[in-house]
Amino acid sequence: MQAVCRHKSSWLIKSALLLVPAGRKGKAMGNTSYEEKREQLEEYFDRTAADQWAKLTSDAPVSGIRKTVRAGRDRMRQTLLDWLPHDLHGMRILDAGCGTGTLAVDLARRGAQVVAIDLSATLVELARKRLPDDLGEGKVEFISGDMLSTAYGNFDHVVAMDSMIHYEKHDMVQVLSGLAQRTRRSVLFTFAPSNPILATMIRVGRIFPRSDRAPFIEPIAEDSLRAAIGESQSLGGWKIGNTEKISSGFYTSQAMEITKR
Repeated sequence: MQAVCRHKSSWLIKSALLLVPAGRKGKAMGNTSYEEKREQLEEYFDRTAADQWAKLTSDAPVSGIRKTVRAGRDRMRQTLLDWLPHDLHGMRILDAGCGTGTLAVDLARRGAQVVAIDLSATLVELARKRLPDDLGEGKVEFISGDMLSTAYGNFDHVVAMDSMIHYEKHDMVQVLSGLAQRTRRSVLFTFAPSNPILATMIRVGRIFPRSDRAPFIEPIAEDSLRAAIGESQSLGGWKIGNTEKISSGFYTSQAMEITKR
């Protein structure tokens, strides 16, 4: 098995839990913790993990552990797609944390006009190179920037797959509030559900030198997140809809939907 970093255990934590696209650069919330984490994520995914991420999101052979991560992400992507209308013609969708663009392409093939944003200029450039020609009436615009920037206008739906799992609950709710203000129908997102196994792996990861670690994910209990969303004044016009946890080997993430009341 090919190692990604010097320590095998550190590599397992990175590849299994932390190799996910991240939040976005640009005009943000004015929240210090959000901005600091965003800068860490930008550096990590643009300078350190871009090659690893490019391989994981391709058809290239990967280790058994990464196969489980790839399979889990495929299932999560399909789950989010299933929650959206099959016909997206005439709809504008934000792919918040697009990575190498697989979800954005799926949305465009349903007819959507997709704005796909990621912090990593390297991953965005790769997404542009991978963009196929057979999108029909759909369209994708790839942008390196901040998913909270208001410069890109309003959307019918927002999808944020594994792009907020590095943020603490307070910051996540603020991100959802910012996205909801520009969304007409639904916001689909994922979070890292709190569980003993994940908590143990994160504690082990904190032992290693920071240079050997990917940015931490932040596990959140579902009940706690539901309560925080319900208590948010800026999300008062929204309600929680579908939710589903996807577990595949070393990949664990939970999808949740908020829709306008």
